[in-house]
Amino acid sequence: MASNDMEMKAGGVDNRAFDPSEDFKDDLERKKSQTNSSTVVPSAPENSPDDPDDTVDRMTWDNQWEFLFSCISMSVGLGNVWRFPVTAYENGGGAFIIPYFIVLLFIGRPIYFLELCLGQFASYSQVKVWKCAPIFKGVGFGTMVAALSVLTYYCSILALAVYYFILSFRKDLPWAHCDEDWAGKGNCFNKTTLNPNISSTLPDLFFSKEILREYDNIDDGIGPPDWRLTLCLLFSWCFIFFSIVKGVKSSGKVAYFTALFPYLVLLVLLIRGVTLPGAGDGIEAFFKPDWSKLLEPAVWYAAVTQCFFSLNTGTGSIIMFASYNPFRHNIYRDSIVVSLMDTFTSILAGIITFAILGNLKYELGAESIDDVVQGGTSLAFVAYPDAIAKMDWVPQLLAVLFFMMLFTLGVGSATADAGAIASIFCDRYPNIKRWHVTGAICVFGASVGLIYVTPGGQWMTDLVDFFGGGFVIYVMSTLEVIGVAWCYGLYNFINDMEFMTGKRLSYYWKICWGILIPIFLTVILLYSLIKEGNLTHNDMPYPTIAIVFGWLIATTALITIPIGATFAVLRSKGATITDKIIEATKPKHDWGPRSKKEKRDWIIFKNNADQRTFFQRLRDRSGL
Repeated sequence: MASNDMEMKAGGVDNRAFDPSEDFKDDLERKKSQTNSSTVVPSAPENSPDDPDDTVDRMTWDNQWEFLFSCISMSVGLGNVWRFPVTAYENGGGAFIIPYFIVLLFIGRPIYFLELCLGQFASYSQVKVWKCAPIFKGVGFGTMVAALSVLTYYCSILALAVYYFILSFRKDLPWAHCDEDWAGKGNCFNKTTLNPNISSTLPDLFFSKEILREYDNIDDGIGPPDWRLTLCLLFSWCFIFFSIVKGVKSSGKVAYFTALFPYLVLLVLLIRGVTLPGAGDGIEAFFKPDWSKLLEPAVWYAAVTQCFFSLNTGTGSIIMFASYNPFRHNIYRDSIVVSLMDTFTSILAGIITFAILGNLKYELGAESIDDVVQGGTSLAFVAYPDAIAKMDWVPQLLAVLFFMMLFTLGVGSATADAGAIASIFCDRYPNIKRWHVTGAICVFGASVGLIYVTPGGQWMTDLVDFFGGGFVIYVMSTLEVIGVAWCYGLYNFINDMEFMTGKRLSYYWKICWGILIPIFLTVILLYSLIKEGNLTHNDMPYPTIAIVFGWLIATTALITIPIGATFAVLRSKGATITDKIIEATKPKHDWGPRSKKEKRDWIIFKNNADQRTFFQRLRDRSGL
C-alpha cells in the first residue's frame, strides 16, 4: 500500500474510492509477477454443516430511511430524558458535558461505528459475527444478557407510561389535586395544595404513594405485583411482540413514528419549561460547572456508561440492525447523524428537565436545586407531570402527548433489544418460526418484569440498571473492541471496511480502536471498581441479598466469556492446547461477507491488499 494511505484525514475517512465492481485479477497477477511468488487465491468456502443459515436469504430493510429512523429511535430513548440530566448534574453539571463530549468523540462514536461495520459486513447478529475471532464468541452471549436485563426494566417504565397515559384522560389530572387517600391524613389543607410543612410535591407523593406504593426499604422483600401495573406491563409486551414479530419488516414501519414524534412533544415542553418561574435558576444549575469533578475517575466512568446506555452499544442491537443492510450501505453517514441527534436530544432534555426543577425549587421555597433533584424513573413521572399540571390550556392533552412520547421513546429501544435477542436464535436456527422465538422472549420478559411492578420495583430497577445496564454493557463494549482490534487484527478490519465502504479509514479510527479505547476503558473500570462505594436508592443502602442478586446478573453475563472461549478452543484443530488456542484466535473459514459473490471479491481483495502490521510498516520505512 502506498504511504499516503496512512495519512490522517480531517473527516475521519480519506476520499480514495474503491470500485467494488473492478476486477482484481489483473492486479493480483501483477503482484505475483513482482514478488515472484506463487500466492494461491482461496476459493469462497462452502457452507459449514453447523451454519445452515448461510443458504437462507436474509431479510433487508425496505429502504435506508427505515434503518436510519430505527437507529435514531433506538439510541434516542428514555436514557436521554430521565438518565442524562441527573447524571450530568451529579457529576459536575456543565463540566460533565466536557468529558461526555470527549467520551462520545473518542469512545462512543468509534464503538457505535465498529458495531455497525461488524453487522453490515458479516450480515449476522452479535454472536455469529465472532466468526472473525471465535475465542471471543462469549462476548456475543454476554451482550444478550445485557440486552435482556435492560429490556425487562425498560418495559416496566413503559407500563408506568401506559398507566399515566390512561389517567391523563380524566377530567382533572389526579396528581394536580391533593387527596388524603395517598397524600396522608392531615397533609392536605385544601383540595389543591399540600400542607406547607411537607417538602414533597403533589406529583411526587402521587407517584410514590398511589402509583408505586413504594416501600421505604426492601429488607423484608419487594412485595406482590400491582394488578394495575401488571396489566399495563402485559400491554407493553404485546406491543413489542407485534412490532418485531416480522423482524425489520414490521419494526421499520414503527420507527417512523417512534423516531419523530418525541421531538414534537419536547418542543412544547421546552417552550413551557423555560417560561416557568424559577426556570432560569434550574438551567443555570444544570450548566454551572464544577471543574473539580473532572479529576474524579468516577465522573469519567459515569460519562462512559451514560454514552453506552444512550447510544445502546454493548447490547447487540446495533449489530443486529446493521446486519439487515445492503452490503454497500453508507453507514459512516448514518453513524454521524445518530450520534449528533443523540447528543442534541440529551442536551435538550437536560434544559427542559432543569427548567422544570428550577420551578419546583421556586414553588417549594427550597434553598438549593439539590433539594428537588431526583434520579431514576421518578424524574420522568414527577418533574414533567408537575410542569404539565401547571399548563393553562388543556393540560390533559399535553399529558396524553407526553406519556405517549415516553412510551414511544421506550418502545424504540425495547424493540431493538428484543429484536437483537430474537436474531441470535433465528440466525442459529433459520427454519424456526420467528413468531415462536419472539413469543418466547416476550413471555419470559413479561414474567421477569413482574418484579418491577411491585412496591420494591424501583429498587430493583436501579439495581438491574447498575449491574446489567451499566457494568455489563461497559465490559462487553470494551471486549468488543479488544476482540476486533487486537485478536482479529486492526489492519484486517480496516481492509475489510475499505472493501465494503470503498474508503480507507484514517488514523483517528485506528488510534481509537487499537489503543485509546481498550486502555482507557480498562483503567477507568479497574479504578472505579476499587473506589466504588455502596449502592443506594434514595440514599438508602441496599440489603446484602440485593447486592448478591445484582452481582449474580453481572456474573451470568461475564461467565459467558470464558465458557465461549473454552468451547472455541476445544473445537479448534491443533496437536497441543497452545495450537488450539492460537487457532481459536483466527477467523473461521466461513468468515466474510454473506454473499458468495462479495466473498469471492473480498478474498481476491485481501490477497491484493497490504496486510502488514503497524510495526512492520515502520520497520520497512526505516529500512531495517
